[in-house]
Amino acid sequence: MLKELEGMLSRESVVIGGASGFWGEATHATAQLLSVEHLDYLVYDYLAEITLSLMARARADNPQAGYASDFVRDAIAPNLQQIAASGVRVLSNAGGMNPQACAEALRQAIADAGLALRVAVVEGDDLMDSLAQLGNRPESCTEMFSGESFPETSAVVSANAYLGALPVVAALNAGADIVITGRCVDSALALAACIHYFDWRADQLDHLAAGSLAGHLIECGPQATGGNFTDWHTAGDFTDIGYPIAEVFADGHCLIRKPDHTTGIVSTTSVAEQMLYEIGDPRAYVLPDVTADFSNVTFTQIAENVVSVSGAKGYSAPAKAKVSVTWHDGYRAGYLFTFNGIDADQKARQFAQTGVTRAQRKLKALGYDDFTDTSIEVSGGYQRTANTHPDYQEVLLKTAVRHSDAKAVQLFLKETMGAGLSAPPGLAGFTGAGRPRPSPVVRLYSCLLDCSQLQPRVTLDGSAVACELPPANINDSHDTSLAAAVQPATPAIQNGTQAMTTVALETVAVARSGDKGDTANVGVIARSPALLPWLWRALDETLIRECFGDLVQGTIHRYYLPGCHAMNIVMEQSLGGGGIVSLRNDAQGKGYAQRLLAEMISVPVDLYNEL
Repeated sequence: MLKELEGMLSRESVVIGGASGFWGEATHATAQLLSVEHLDYLVYDYLAEITLSLMARARADNPQAGYASDFVRDAIAPNLQQIAASGVRVLSNAGGMNPQACAEALRQAIADAGLALRVAVVEGDDLMDSLAQLGNRPESCTEMFSGESFPETSAVVSANAYLGALPVVAALNAGADIVITGRCVDSALALAACIHYFDWRADQLDHLAAGSLAGHLIECGPQATGGNFTDWHTAGDFTDIGYPIAEVFADGHCLIRKPDHTTGIVSTTSVAEQMLYEIGDPRAYVLPDVTADFSNVTFTQIAENVVSVSGAKGYSAPAKAKVSVTWHDGYRAGYLFTFNGIDADQKARQFAQTGVTRAQRKLKALGYDDFTDTSIEVSGGYQRTANTHPDYQEVLLKTAVRHSDAKAVQLFLKETMGAGLSAPPGLAGFTGAGRPRPSPVVRLYSCLLDCSQLQPRVTLDGSAVACELPPANINDSHDTSLAAAVQPATPAIQNGTQAMTTVALETVAVARSGDKGDTANVGVIARSPALLPWLWRALDETLIRECFGDLVQGTIHRYYLPGCHAMNIVMEQSLGGGGIVSLRNDAQGKGYAQRLLAEMISVPVDLYNEL
């Protein structure tokens, strides 16, 4: 097997390190990845859909803010000498709402280091200057998921179209060493490196899909190398976990690995979990450069901590671009408390309801509307010794509200704290930070805009660089319509009598969950291909709704991925609005997979014993 690996590594390939997965990511990944032999690119992803609204508010307060300053200060500046000496090129969407300011800060750091690296900027995603035109397109700018009309422009905080790889490719072709973008699709940074390195054409759709998959696998940093992994105990000490490396070959297949002498794990299941993370229909993963079909992607362990990935298929790029609009929709606030004692959960709920009810009474007396939303969640477990009563608990209480007026939210905070001395016994909490304050609620509004309306702009050290958008409806050698991405036949179970056993889902599968707005997904990968038919039968809509209860208010979709013996469960209206809108403790569905993995299902004894 090692000989096979050595042979693959000797072929023409581009080596890309994934150094950041979100704004706030640990910054040691840069130095770690720069130690990798033959590294060609470092890519950094900083932007979630709500992150841009936070950056927009920062820019409004300071014209030189609005970007990921830690990218410049902590990730790049301390490593500039090695970046320059090694010839590694850097691609990042750290520009956020102010890519020019980010680039200027980089240029200053480069000058201070006595270097001459060239910095390019990709713009054109920010649509704030054309809000009126955007809102006057009712045929194309209704909300993609809810059908709502465009929000009042005065409430809009940010509006950004998702740009793809081609503007970044243009910057690389012009000689940029570092490329800074605004809202660029996460995976497009790695795809741009592949297109530039291999000179892939726009009609090589399978290649574009494969490059996008490579980018998707490394865009969340160590989530592909043992972070957030079901079998987390196999990843070792997380202190020195390795960040992911995608080695992509000219035909599009890639190897996912991590730096030597780091902890973590790269296995078929850790990488498959990342592929399913935060996607919907795996047959139609729509990106600006290509529509990708991941349903037949396969993962092969070719060496320890090295996984080969292949099988992505591509269809033509969409004619419309996704636009993420964030807008101000009131305020929210809440508390976290602990309770202990016998029946602590009941004590916590009683205390929380007291605060909400008192605040509601005062709102009514003052002529205010009721709260837009209220939330009381109690979670926790038992603390027992041999002599402890079986009903003794230590629980965590979260109580929160949302309202259009910050004064109403402030009233809730005051009344809840004021109920502290009249609460049931066992109330406690970490103190020192003072009472919480109402914070703005930023709601996400997603819509579509004709790609012809977008005007990406690229500059290299101030000089304009020509760029283009991907052509739509390319006439290539296979059918490019989405209709060609047919749902694979769902797995069938052979008739017959089999001895069955009831086990927790986690013993026969791994899973990961994530979010897109108010929609959550749970990707489930069978630990053995033979188990998938049984998982598909067991994890039907009835079980899913019983598992998640009132958390899921919308439609449930299930998708079958025969390539990696997996299924993807997509649950609409399942996050209480999602993001900053939601009052839930798990507003992004990060724990939904853990909830599902604890469900008991029936599988054949012989298949279970083979694991």
